[in-house]
Amino acid sequence: MTEVESQPVQGVVFLPPEQGLRGTVRVPGDKSVSHRAVLLGAVNDGPVEIHGFLHSADTLATVGAVRALGVEVDEHDSGLTVHGRGWSGLREPEDVIDVANSGTLIRLLPGLVASCDFYVVLTGDRSIRRRPMARLLEPLAAMGATVAGRAQNSLPPVSVRGGRLQGMEHRLLVASAQVKSCLLLAGLRAHGETTVAEPGGSRDHTERLVRFGGGHIERDGPVDGAGVVHVFPVERLSLPPIQVPGDLSSAAFFIVGALLVSDSDIRVENVGLNPTRTGLLRVLERMGGDIEVEETDADGCEPVGRIRVRTSQLRATDVDATEVPAMIDELPLFLLAAARARGTSRVRGAAELRVKESDRLGAMAGMLASFGIDVVQHSDGLEVTGVPGGWGDGTVHTVGDHRLAMVGAIAGLASREGVTVDDVGCVAVSYPGFVDTLRGLGGRAEVRP
Repeated sequence: MTEVESQPVQGVVFLPPEQGLRGTVRVPGDKSVSHRAVLLGAVNDGPVEIHGFLHSADTLATVGAVRALGVEVDEHDSGLTVHGRGWSGLREPEDVIDVANSGTLIRLLPGLVASCDFYVVLTGDRSIRRRPMARLLEPLAAMGATVAGRAQNSLPPVSVRGGRLQGMEHRLLVASAQVKSCLLLAGLRAHGETTVAEPGGSRDHTERLVRFGGGHIERDGPVDGAGVVHVFPVERLSLPPIQVPGDLSSAAFFIVGALLVSDSDIRVENVGLNPTRTGLLRVLERMGGDIEVEETDADGCEPVGRIRVRTSQLRATDVDATEVPAMIDELPLFLLAAARARGTSRVRGAAELRVKESDRLGAMAGMLASFGIDVVQHSDGLEVTGVPGGWGDGTVHTVGDHRLAMVGAIAGLASREGVTVDDVGCVAVSYPGFVDTLRGLGGRAEVRP
């Protein structure tokens, strides 16, 4: 963690670069893949090497969780070795498992242990304890697990006592990679086939890793649209070494920064290009963004490549509910880009953003309004009328949300006078070293009392 990132109670002002953002960057490992690699590694038949693992607060909570289940994990410079024990080798934890700030962990782990004959209790920080859980606890109960939660089984803390699971059909009302993954993990140990129908595409990292380990998962329909996923029970997984690609969600901050900051030209190397994750790139290109994408490696479980981005004049566009799942974590960055685009941009079908680490729709509306941008709020989205000339200065209140902190930093680089972010320490949840990377490209950050 940098000196700036270790100052969570002091304002940090991010200032426009003197000569644009320039250079080549490699971002840390993909957070979504890192979580799933550890969880599936824990039930693998033997050790799994995970290279490029993201060492962040969220993913280390997952390491702590599998250790609590009796799985040995060795940390080393290139990543991790997870000494998989199979489902039968997991043991009942001696205490409550604290997922900290990880929404992925509290939603995936119940599916992993739903077939295990022991008791698990999961809790987390204040933001986690307001995450909706009924849409995964109810189907797990229908499959045969005994589950409970606060507020009539709808909120954490939650408990799971595993049982003999029966495969069944699930139909999601909202596309969600986390809910889908939970049910697929349970389906790996159910009796008979389990299907999950989703109204739109969502991240398919779980499906890719299960196939990579020899499991049987099929999909009817395109990966970026409505479809049905079929999973069949497995006796064991046999995962080869896993190479975690660079996280596109982390790279997105620099991509949007380069589009908005004058005289910028950056390259992002070794970044994941999973088509269920590249929604922001497609939208930014539609807005007129100068973005070049080249796939360089498709041999592992995830496609990998490089991206080049140059300063661009953007025009407004609309993002509808079908596009939201492929850019759910990047929607705040889209809204920032929209604030500099010509015309009025709209995003709808994004109510999920109101129950992330913070109410990200409300927070982004407040942030942009403080910059003088015209914003209209809806329950499931925003309308943003861009100002191509940008904004002077401003202050961002992160409410402890790592993505809001990093969006605020990019807003400062794209401003004329600088933007103050009240808490930069929270970026360690997903991107330790973010400020160093930003500075390496020419960005400026100063601690101010």
